Amino acid sequence: MKTKLIEENIKYTGVELSPHWIYKKFHLQGDAIVAFCGECEVHLTEMVDIEDVINNEPIYSKFMLNFIVEHFNIGLIEGVTRQRLLICIIKEALEAELKNAHEIIRSGDDLYINGKKLSVSIATKSLTSILIHIGINIDPSGAPIDAVGLDFLNININDFAQKIMLKYSQEIDDIILASTKVIGR
Repeated sequence: MKTKLIEENIKYTGVELSPHWIYKKFHLQGDAIVAFCGECEVHLTEMVDIEDVINNEPIYSKFMLNFIVEHFNIGLIEGVTRQRLLICIIKEALEAELKNAHEIIRSGDDLYINGKKLSVSIATKSLTSILIHIGINIDPSGAPIDAVGLDFLNININDFAQKIMLKYSQEIDDIILASTKVIGR
């Protein structure tokens, strides 16, 4: 699985969660994960989460660390499972960084610190692939809900993003390899 940290800031609008966006924009063909920072503003017209649309809950954060993942040849349930794996990896990495100084809770595909929302996340299916977006607030200013960001945690965002992508890539590769070492009965 390919990984890439994008140095330039990119505003996440929801359009980035589209098939082959990673390939077309960064020339990474096949299963890949990229990370980048930037403002996040997803209008209801660009949302793939029907519940958020019904509840009239657009997404906004002044500055966010975004992960976009694209997987081929898997179904939506496996994609949602991988989304949950990635959010668990992020939670573990935060706990290692913070030494349990703050209460980090995972509820489904969302993370909370001290009761405030830290992340947004979605997994969806395109005609050719499964797409995952996880955004972690850095500066949640302007968020329409009670949110918290990484800005007060003194975490090196680029190093943190690299660790997350490496761990996720290793886990996916190891899962695939583990599936090849068993005898079918």
